[in-house]
Amino acid sequence: MTTQHFERATKLPVSAERAYDWHGRPGAFERLIPPWERVRVREKTGDLSGGRLVLEVPVGPFQRRWEARLERAAEGLGFVDHQVGGPFACWRHHHGFESLGPARCRYLDRIEYQLPFGAIGTLAAPLVARRLERTFRYRHATVAWDLELLQRYPGPTLTIAITGATGMLGSALVPFLSAAGHRVVRLGRRGLGPEDIPWDPARGTLDGSRLAGVDAVIHLAGEPIAGGRWTPARRRRIMESRTSGTTLLADTLAGLRRPPRVLITASAIGIYGDRGEEPLTEEAPLRSGREASFVERVGHAWEAATASAEAAGIRVVRARMGLVLSAAGGALRQMLPPFRAGLGGRLGDGRQYFSWITLTDVLGALYHALWTESLRGPVNLTAPAPVTNQEFTAVLARVLRRPALLPVPAALLRFGLGDLADELLLASARVVPARLVNSGYGFQHADLAAGLRHELGR
Repeated sequence: MTTQHFERATKLPVSAERAYDWHGRPGAFERLIPPWERVRVREKTGDLSGGRLVLEVPVGPFQRRWEARLERAAEGLGFVDHQVGGPFACWRHHHGFESLGPARCRYLDRIEYQLPFGAIGTLAAPLVARRLERTFRYRHATVAWDLELLQRYPGPTLTIAITGATGMLGSALVPFLSAAGHRVVRLGRRGLGPEDIPWDPARGTLDGSRLAGVDAVIHLAGEPIAGGRWTPARRRRIMESRTSGTTLLADTLAGLRRPPRVLITASAIGIYGDRGEEPLTEEAPLRSGREASFVERVGHAWEAATASAEAAGIRVVRARMGLVLSAAGGALRQMLPPFRAGLGGRLGDGRQYFSWITLTDVLGALYHALWTESLRGPVNLTAPAPVTNQEFTAVLARVLRRPALLPVPAALLRFGLGDLADELLLASARVVPARLVNSGYGFQHADLAAGLRHELGR
């Protein structure tokens, strides 16, 4: 049976000891799962020097159990995981950290593995090699970025409460913050751990005493705005999920004897409405009354619901998010099937601006907002270079190496989606992240093609 080898190395801007410690923190392994993979962590016990990890991993159309044992490396600083049950005939993965000085190290992944089914299994060797290269390119970029952020913001350990922790953003933010060394407490209605806090915005229930000692709150919860045609009932759910939940949270925090120092609440660039080619910073005037569309009115009410927290002296950051790019969910995930099939194309005439940001930079920008005292009020979370829908379509097709020759007529979008099409898909908002840039945030992905390649593993 042929033994296959894989190796990848990266220089990191931290000491070997710090890189090793990061890998042992809660959330670190989840943080390294690429967004396009359907890997689930079922069990983790012990630590890097002697632990057990049980995963569910995709093998073709099926999910397969993979159990690995962890042990300290025999030589140097590092650890080894070896498969005791799973999809490979044999798997041994060495994670090494070689010191290059007081604040630099070489991070090395070295894998020896054997494919199942003997000679037949070796036919899949090129496919497996490409998958490993794709996965570990993402993992090394993620480790380097996260450790660089921790160097940039060397603050104390925080207790951070998060709503919407199971959504696309929240499920990435929780392991990111945990691996950064912070204690994360989730607010939710189901699937909670012993340290998490139950809340039900629809019933107005939230135990404020459980929030005592929380340093920061990140509020992401809300009914998905693009989840389907806007019926009257759906409009009510969209509005109420944002206003009632945010009001309950802000009022509860304002009433604490020691409130958190910062509340970061999600908002959206839909608050600007359809503005053509006009560059929109946080200072851009907003429309109200009959001029305002439904998404603009939602944005106004959503942000206004934080007023009590602001009045109590809490620093409130209203994160106006653009189109968040991730293979794990959201608009990009919905675009992928037709584009991969070569059936993608612009929406309408394609001249409307798409203000985008990668999920990686959303996490980075939120972390920046936690530590940057000068940031308060509205903050645009978009990349510095918004593009038109036609440009976005062309870049996505190029990254996927597919044609994009089938435009979707505006009339067809309106027929299928009603007002949602005009206000979300055909509206133009050329949003500029002036406050992020001026406060010193450095984007990981300012270029659309580079951002898509990272998020899609291309």
